[in-house]
Amino acid sequence: MTRKTAKDFHPEVLKLFDQYVHGQTSRRGFLTGAAKYTVAGVTAAGLLDALSPRFAEAQQVSPSDKTIKVSYEEFPSPNGTGKIRGYLAKPAKAKGKLPTVLVVHENRGLNPHIEDIARRLAKDNFIAFAPDALFSLGGYPGDEEKARELFPKLDQSKIIEDFATSVDVLKHLPGSNGKVGVVGFCYGGGVANTLATRIPDLGGAVPFYGRQPEETEAAKIKAPLLIHYAGADERVNAGWPKYEAALKTAGVKYEAFIYPDVQHGFNNDTTPRYDEKAAKLAWHRTVEFFNKNLRT
Repeated sequence: MTRKTAKDFHPEVLKLFDQYVHGQTSRRGFLTGAAKYTVAGVTAAGLLDALSPRFAEAQQVSPSDKTIKVSYEEFPSPNGTGKIRGYLAKPAKAKGKLPTVLVVHENRGLNPHIEDIARRLAKDNFIAFAPDALFSLGGYPGDEEKARELFPKLDQSKIIEDFATSVDVLKHLPGSNGKVGVVGFCYGGGVANTLATRIPDLGGAVPFYGRQPEETEAAKIKAPLLIHYAGADERVNAGWPKYEAALKTAGVKYEAFIYPDVQHGFNNDTTPRYDEKAAKLAWHRTVEFFNKNLRT
């Protein structure tokens, strides 16, 4: 079966899906709105199903890959929710100290796609840790819709403390060279931006289509940034001009790329919004950025 892409969906359906994913409309709201754009043999529910993740089909690195070692680890987080649980991936036979990368998920918690991202980084000779922000509520429930329903119940101030603590954990983790970068997607992209404003010695931050911090906060950033935006993502891109101006004023070292005509979530290869060309280029740039800024 041919894999669907964003071009197979009406632009208004993609906008409705983006609103649904980010809690701006309900499942019923999506189905009602999408019904206007159905064609023969396709229902609104069918459109939603087609746009939803296919984790197994998109897995790039198997958890059983012998060249890496993966595990679930817990660490105390006294300033946050009390305890962090996340997915740790590292090379099975590391030589010397390695740079570390914090991987921050979208607004669904630690799903299989984000675990796969951590494994990809381990294959590229990094130690990667992907915490689950939903751990304090029982963890990622294995269902994307249930995960989105849980997310608004989180105390975001405590969750940010959990992620900040995770940076410190990675800095002092056995086998770490002490340098930590962060990569985040959507909600996680916003977290990556926020951590850059909070942690002066952060080795680098790579937000994918993430919410921007206030201009006054941008002045606190000391870490280099590599910023990825989707060309068709009007919602997130609206905040970029002010953020860029603030970065320039503060003298922050950054590179920003806007990938033409692609959708928010273009790096997520589990859904039709994935764009292979843009995703591969953005990921190549990301790995190069971390190699440059995190290795001694």
